[in-house]
Amino acid sequence: MGEAREGTAPAEAMLVLGDDALAHRLAAELAGVYRRDVVLVAPGVGGREGAPERVRYAEGAEPDERTLLGAGLRGAEALALLYEDDEVNMRAAFLARRLAPGVRLVLRMYNRNLGHLMADLLDRASEPPDGPADTDRDASTVVLSDADTAAPALAATAVAGTRKVVQADGLLLRAAERMPPGPGALAAPGLVTLALLSSTSADPAGADGSDRSGGLAPRLLPDDAEVRAAAGRGAVVLEAIGRAPAQPRRRESRGASLRELLSGRLRRALAGVVAAVTALSVTAWLTTGDHPLHAAYLTLLDLFAINDPAVGEETSRQVLQLLAGLLGLALLPLLIAGVLEALGAYRNASALRRPPRGLDDHVVLLGLGRVGTRVLVRLRELGVPVVCVEEDPEARGIPHARRLRVPVVLGDVTQEGVLEAAKAPRARALLALTSSDTTNLEAALAARALAPELLVALRLYDDDFATTVYRALRAAHPAALTRSRSVSTLAAPTFAAAMMGRQILGAIPVERRVLLFAAVDVAGHHHLEGRTVAEAFRPGAWRVLALDTGAGTAPDPAGPAEPPALLWNLHPGYVLQAGDRVVVAVTRSGLPDLLHGTGRRGAGPVPAPRPPSDPPDRSRAEPPGGGRTA
Repeated sequence: MGEAREGTAPAEAMLVLGDDALAHRLAAELAGVYRRDVVLVAPGVGGREGAPERVRYAEGAEPDERTLLGAGLRGAEALALLYEDDEVNMRAAFLARRLAPGVRLVLRMYNRNLGHLMADLLDRASEPPDGPADTDRDASTVVLSDADTAAPALAATAVAGTRKVVQADGLLLRAAERMPPGPGALAAPGLVTLALLSSTSADPAGADGSDRSGGLAPRLLPDDAEVRAAAGRGAVVLEAIGRAPAQPRRRESRGASLRELLSGRLRRALAGVVAAVTALSVTAWLTTGDHPLHAAYLTLLDLFAINDPAVGEETSRQVLQLLAGLLGLALLPLLIAGVLEALGAYRNASALRRPPRGLDDHVVLLGLGRVGTRVLVRLRELGVPVVCVEEDPEARGIPHARRLRVPVVLGDVTQEGVLEAAKAPRARALLALTSSDTTNLEAALAARALAPELLVALRLYDDDFATTVYRALRAAHPAALTRSRSVSTLAAPTFAAAMMGRQILGAIPVERRVLLFAAVDVAGHHHLEGRTVAEAFRPGAWRVLALDTGAGTAPDPAGPAEPPALLWNLHPGYVLQAGDRVVVAVTRSGLPDLLHGTGRRGAGPVPAPRPPSDPPDRSRAEPPGGGRTA
């Protein structure tokens, strides 16, 4: 194993350690977007040619002490541990915190519960035992999951009209993808247009296959003139922004229901026996004059053959006893059949379900790995019927599918008959989310042969390859929708923002691009402070969406328990003040400029406030009617 000697890395560099595509995407994001020096440590990268500017490669098979120190850990600003094994990342994080207590850590972990505990423990470990911490160093720990980041976008590709929700740090943002309106139609009033899609009324699929499709490209954060000129073009609009309500914990069923325990034929037979016993009890009550409860008691005793023979009693009593005895003979095999069926149902409850015979309008999900499992859970939360296809019976998502009672077809998707077993010809969409681009493409082609108009979404890493696939499938099937997504592309911006020490609230995918949301303090930002909302808006870069009314104020103990609301749809003339905290939508290219705008150095003059005819007081922050959302 070869690595650079300690001290050869640039000062305040970003260290990225990983063994898959996400590490390379993150290194390119930090170097290209944030213009930071990056040291990428990964297996098999030694002497690699064609490295991006500002990226230095160092080969390392394991994140041990020699590898970390050789990459320049002690002089680094942040360290990202992106190995696919959670245990490897945890061990490396503890080692890095011991060697460099002041470094910022970003961990990739699939186990979310363990990740939260790890973040708290590592943050405590960064605090010095004696004396205050160095305020100039941000030694925080952020735990992220690429599967959790990409799952909402992947699930949304298969569900038409699905709203895109960002919920983090107590904030809730909901956006909706609007289909291309008719000629001359405009977006609904009062909604902020976050992006213009490449899809149009003449070309519903647009350039959804790739950023480099050569056609109409998506436009993030357009201005009003662009929105008005884009009639007939799809858009992503902001519907609401506010505080996230507390969601009750949903209980999931882990066993078989009563309907699954007993078959319909057996349930009908038992219902007939109950009706017959009731009829005999009523007849005994009417003929003998006994109390209804006593008559029912005697009937049950006769039914189970534990009553004395009705010798010398009335004829009606003797007939009823004989009928109850015959009914008891019929009840015995029914009880045995019920017990056997219940045992079989409990056994089947722990087994995988097969797709029902009449299933249609469902989503066929290929692959139950890390990403596929999260997408499966997301689709079930949306109430979408799903059929999974997985080759490995020990895959990570198999227990989740069993618990959620989701049908699973075990087999190689490239083999004949597997997609037919998953009812692909009657499905609404196919999600190919295996880790192999070739397998995903082969599955998409097989699905197209079965259902030419099926919506197909593929997980593809390479943009050039995605462009080629998209063009070929669109040419062969122009009436069908074809979409491609890259997990590393969707996750890299969030990981990069965490590396920079800025906690991003969330991200909304726009085709193969990403729109980020961040909470920013106005104080010290020459792009924001002293400017109106309209002047602070930079099309294609960032846009102020909401004002946090609780920023900088302590909660009132005697006041209501609910947190302060966010004011959105701000008046364009409202002047942003130093004490304000705003929620902004920002593109990947605009985020570095916005975050680097802290301070006045090189900022240029701040524009003067608007004249009194358009007063920028705080009351104008609310639109007519209050404008508050929860």
